[in-house]
Amino acid sequence: MNRIDASMDDMANNKFLTLYSSVIKSYAASTDFSYNEVVCLLIVYYKFSLSNGPSSRMMTTNQLYGLFLVLFQIFDVSIIDRILVNITQDARTVSPDAWMQLFSVFLSRNLEERMRFAYNVYTSAGTQVLNRETVTLAVEKFFVGEDEDEVQELRADMCEFLFNKFDTDKDGIISFEEYAEIVNRQPGLLEFLGQIYPDDNDKTLIAYCNNIESMFPTED
Repeated sequence: MNRIDASMDDMANNKFLTLYSSVIKSYAASTDFSYNEVVCLLIVYYKFSLSNGPSSRMMTTNQLYGLFLVLFQIFDVSIIDRILVNITQDARTVSPDAWMQLFSVFLSRNLEERMRFAYNVYTSAGTQVLNRETVTLAVEKFFVGEDEDEVQELRADMCEFLFNKFDTDKDGIISFEEYAEIVNRQPGLLEFLGQIYPDDNDKTLIAYCNNIESMFPTED
């Protein structure tokens, strides 16, 4: 047979196709990834699951945390926790669907999709909206130092600046519509409360590691 991955024997290749054929078809049809790119992403997932034992069919959340820290270069654990809440309700394992959802949004070129996911991450601490309490907690990590009074003042100033920027109707809440309006004009503010997405250099590394050819850098 033509092996999907040369590092796997015929039995592993057959098992892979049995487990993931429906997922491959679904995400090849519903995302910007090609069929081969979906296969490559799921092979990486499959190998992570196999490392948990020959009978395992799932990747663990601990393995995904490692990817955030090493491959995605995202180090804020509170942000990682919220990202995981938005792709899976399972605290211990990551399903193939959750894996594909993560890469689909992480590597998306669709600003609307990226904005919606980012807003959901920022509001997934229980408030569901960006009120002053949520924003104040988020900006706490932006400023640290030995002078607590100065740090508190900087945090308060940052919170005020953000509300002046985003809360256009001045009701004390930054709605998704307000957030999207500002980010559409200034895309650099997409991650205004902390990094959610890998940067461009890290996305290139992710593309090479997962053989996502459509994202390989092109020569000018």
